[in-house]
Amino acid sequence: MPNIADEILKTIKYAIDRKAVNCDITYESVIKDITPKGYVILDRTGSERTVQCCIPGVSLRMMQRVWVKEPMGNLKDLHICGVVGNTNNSKSRRR
Repeated sequence: MPNIADEILKTIKYAIDRKAVNCDITYESVIKDITPKGYVILDRTGSERTVQCCIPGVSLRMMQRVWVKEPMGNLKDLHICGVVGNTNNSKSRRR
């Protein structure tokens, strides 16, 4: 019986290793520059990319840390989806 279980596990591992998994990937980055086309950030490979921010009404600045989402592993649709820490917007309240 143990041989059958080992063979099943080997087959599953082989199938997982051969199948490319596409899913959303979210990671932390930093805004390197701001251009008329968007925000220049570093992608997960360390390359600079110009992306848009999908957060309405937030002002971002250079060297601010942000969350970046890469939908389904597609770098063409890379965008800023969150801010790490405080945005220092004038609308925020201090307690």
